[in-house]
Amino acid sequence: MTDLSLVTRIASHRGGTLEFGDSTPHGFRTTAAMAVDEVEFDVHPTADGAIMVHHDATLDRTTDRTGAIRDLPEAAVRAAVIDYSGGQHPISLSELCDIYRDSRVTLRCEIKPGPGGVAYADFAHRVVAEIERCGMLAKTGFTSFLLPTLDELRDVTDRPLLWLVSPPVLTQLGASAVADLAKGHGIPEIGVNVDTATETLRDHLQGTGLEFGCWAAHTAAQIDHALRLGAKVFTTDRPSLAIARRDAFLKETAA
Repeated sequence: MTDLSLVTRIASHRGGTLEFGDSTPHGFRTTAAMAVDEVEFDVHPTADGAIMVHHDATLDRTTDRTGAIRDLPEAAVRAAVIDYSGGQHPISLSELCDIYRDSRVTLRCEIKPGPGGVAYADFAHRVVAEIERCGMLAKTGFTSFLLPTLDELRDVTDRPLLWLVSPPVLTQLGASAVADLAKGHGIPEIGVNVDTATETLRDHLQGTGLEFGCWAAHTAAQIDHALRLGAKVFTTDRPSLAIARRDAFLKETAA
């Protein structure tokens, strides 16, 4: 019998971008009923204090509007129409929490930086407080590419933290320095781009006591690679494909 605690987890990235559009209400509602384990989403502050779910720091790339979310009121962000969504609009963090209140799918909240890659001041603790207010903190983990953001999170919550390590950072620092930094900042888990994930890297990170996962596994080959590596979790824009590939992998390994 397969030990389900060892089965690689699937995180629907932005609510399944390539299937349902980028961070759409429909994608999040559909993901909540799917056989995935986590939903990945990103948050940004508005000028008037709301917390909105959107990937980019600006509306420019994925909606019919422009402007940095931090410089716009909530109403203006809500008025944006998400590309290829059939007229859907961005939702707030509290609305996303409501969607997942009765779902078995857990939350994977990425706290993004603002324009220019600079962290929002005093933002991470506001996100934690809002999720706690919604009664969803116990089923939420947090991720970021920025160590200062993870430091802020560590100071305000004991929920799981994951450092997303970009390919340039991994190349420039090397696996040993990445592991040392993670442990020095009290971060128990590393996520790397699936195309940079190797058995050697996995073994090195796990050998230091860190948990190992992948992101950006969108094709069948990338998903299969993450599964063969035994990653703890991977994010994917194609959750339906990931479910099918994991089911096939489990049948193959159980035979």
